[in-house]
Amino acid sequence: MTGPRAVKPSFTLKELSRLLDVPVQGDDTTRIDALATLKRAGPGNLSFLANPRYARQLADCQASALILHPDLASTVNVPCLLSSSPYVTYARASQLFAAVPDSGGERGDETPVHASAVISGSATLGNNVRVGPQAVIESGAIIGEGSRIGAGCVVGRDCRLGDNVTLYANVTLYHGVSLGDRCIIHSGAVIGADGFGFAFDGQRSVKIAQLGAVTIGDDVEVGAGSCIDRGALDDTVIEDGVKIDNQVQIGHNCVVGAHTVICGCSALAGSTRIGRYCVIGGGVGITGHLSICDKVSVSAMSMVTRTIDQPGVYSSGTLLQESSLWKRNAVTLSKLSGLSKRVQKLEQNLPE
Repeated sequence: MTGPRAVKPSFTLKELSRLLDVPVQGDDTTRIDALATLKRAGPGNLSFLANPRYARQLADCQASALILHPDLASTVNVPCLLSSSPYVTYARASQLFAAVPDSGGERGDETPVHASAVISGSATLGNNVRVGPQAVIESGAIIGEGSRIGAGCVVGRDCRLGDNVTLYANVTLYHGVSLGDRCIIHSGAVIGADGFGFAFDGQRSVKIAQLGAVTIGDDVEVGAGSCIDRGALDDTVIEDGVKIDNQVQIGHNCVVGAHTVICGCSALAGSTRIGRYCVIGGGVGITGHLSICDKVSVSAMSMVTRTIDQPGVYSSGTLLQESSLWKRNAVTLSKLSGLSKRVQKLEQNLPE
């Protein structure tokens, strides 16, 4: 049996104008088949300028049309989609040009649920749900309309998935996980595994059963290989619109506020609370049981060890230097404590 075919999107500028809610300047019958960078665009391509540093590339760009700020529209001789936020318009356009499967295989015999999938009789699948090869959907699970369960996925007992959720291949949802509408979970992600909870009795670590679950809101995206642990008692909560990059660890009982972005290889220890509209850079470590307020940005490779209660940009760590200079500075840094004590003694002996 053949798989679903990829349908290559194609739009006129008039259609794109309506779909993206931006005006057209120039020939709105121009047909667009793909997006491309300014440097590599050719006939049939739509490109964009979001960063002024690339403005010099406009002169040589071969795109059939451009997404531009209205202030730059007079500088080019090709049709334009005019946007006050070209990068956001490009982001929305990219969704239109993503390849989508058609409704059936080449012979029209593609079935929505692959024959090798294992689905409990007590699971509920909404309309237009697709389930890939070797996927497992356990008892009591509910899958919303239009959702896609990729090959080798496991949807555990009593999970709840909203409408138009996409699980790419080999995603694992433990029991009781809840996903809102339009969530995207990339391959290898594990949601709902036990939180890292143990009590030491003097000789050994005694496991604390993790009795909570994971609740994820609408429009959340979770990157490949990321792990979100279930709560010990209360749920781990990921609010609407959160974007989580690849290989991120979120510990038990964490709460991540709406529209926060967490970049790759960051780790949140248990019971961390992050506010709304935060940006956590790549490789950031956040120790547990602290809070970060709304609209905080933490620079890459920083270590957060205290609560942050004021919006702003925060950084830690040592910036990259030539190795010999770094070594000299490291030696100096190791002597600061002694130097500080000497300064204090000198200050005590100064006349008033």
